[in-house]
Amino acid sequence: MNKWINIITGSIAVSFSAVLWGLDGVVLTPRLHNLEIGYVVFMLHMLPFVLMHTFLFDRYKIISRFKPSDYTLFFVIALFGGALGTIAIVKALFLVNFRELSVVVLLQKMQPVFAILLAVIILRERVKGNFFLWAAVAIIASYFLTFGWNLPHINTGGNTVQAGLYALLAAFSFAIATVTSKKIMYRYDFKTATFVRYGMTAFIMLPYVLLSNNISQIQETSAHNWIIFLIIGVTTGSGAIFLYYFGLNKIKAMVATICELFFPLSAIFFDYIINDSRLTIIQWISALALIVAVIGINIAQKKRR
Repeated sequence: MNKWINIITGSIAVSFSAVLWGLDGVVLTPRLHNLEIGYVVFMLHMLPFVLMHTFLFDRYKIISRFKPSDYTLFFVIALFGGALGTIAIVKALFLVNFRELSVVVLLQKMQPVFAILLAVIILRERVKGNFFLWAAVAIIASYFLTFGWNLPHINTGGNTVQAGLYALLAAFSFAIATVTSKKIMYRYDFKTATFVRYGMTAFIMLPYVLLSNNISQIQETSAHNWIIFLIIGVTTGSGAIFLYYFGLNKIKAMVATICELFFPLSAIFFDYIINDSRLTIIQWISALALIVAVIGINIAQKKRR
């Protein structure tokens, strides 16, 4: 019974973190478009990391006991999930000017496929029952939720292929971070994982912003930009990561990556609320199918235990 409760709690936490990421993508991060991508990624990690010192300073005692393998795992998480993945998807969106997103969004939907394969290979997770059936339903639902009955189309000029490659890189990077994060959760609690991930990502990005002289953009950062940075830092940024790691500690990486499909659901919802973009009937049906699929995955996981 307790294991089943943990699965439900973990799934809700990861799903809600995905909802927060949807809010971030539609409402918050676009308001930082006047700043350079690398600088934005750096600040979105450095500011929360500094704030975390007020209540997580004791994590340094745990860090002092890290093994070389721990540093390696956290470096992989920070490099792919914090730095490369974020830079790649934002770069892809910039290349298509936030207008024609079909190819970018479609390729990013490869993340669950990458994560499932990596979970089997790296974590040696086994799948039984109807997991793949429900996973397929969730992935197909996320497609129709994003595109409706329309096929992805290409009319963004010469940047489309490049944007697609960046989106594919982002999907693969986030998948690596998801699976590696699950591996580190076997050893450390979600607070330590969040603290180290943000700190390491910030220090990975620091040489980039210094060598490219993008650190000078501090002078161009408006008061509005600083407010957005702080809001993201404590809510959709570190707050969502706290929830994500909390949930990931209770469920398998393959379940987590399917729960992350709530990102497109929340993104479309917030797009409707903020930009008055209305859902079609097929999108509403797909949203329901996505929720049913996640429930089905949890039931399948319960039957395995």
